Amino acid sequence: MGLEGRPRLRYNEKAMRIETLHRGLLPTLQCAAILAAGLLWPAISLSQANNPPPPSAQDQQGATDKKDNKPSEPGMTKLKIRVTTDADKPLANASVYVRFYTSGGFLHHDKLAEMNFKTNQDGSVKVPEIPQGKILIQVIAPGWHTYGKWYDVDKEEEAIAIKLVPPPHWY
Repeated sequence: MGLEGRPRLRYNEKAMRIETLHRGLLPTLQCAAILAAGLLWPAISLSQANNPPPPSAQDQQGATDKKDNKPSEPGMTKLKIRVTTDADKPLANASVYVRFYTSGGFLHHDKLAEMNFKTNQDGSVKVPEIPQGKILIQVIAPGWHTYGKWYDVDKEEEAIAIKLVPPPHWY
């Protein structure tokens, strides 16, 4: 029988220490190494399988032609919003909120961006370029019922007419 499992005395000039060799340490380390290799193996093989072979010179030239034809940005649109009363009179100094989705939010989800405007004397607002898609327009004016509606915008320029109605009578 060997001396591996028994405590060993070791002499040091300053103090005497007892060192023990742990029997269970080596098998535990072996199991941990096997487990780590088993967990990493599928990730390594998947990353190698997903990498396509490098394209040839002809493929690269064809790919650049395709990139030139496809726009890199999504479609943009300009809005002109006209706010009037129920009697078709322009409503000046009304607050107009335009909300739309932009990419690049948390975990690559779209985030909701907002722009705030005030109508001029003609009751109109010119909105700078925003991405096409779903757009929320809200209008708030003192003495008038609040307006809000989602619009699907797919044109480069679009005019939106909004009529505000008086608030309901409170008894």
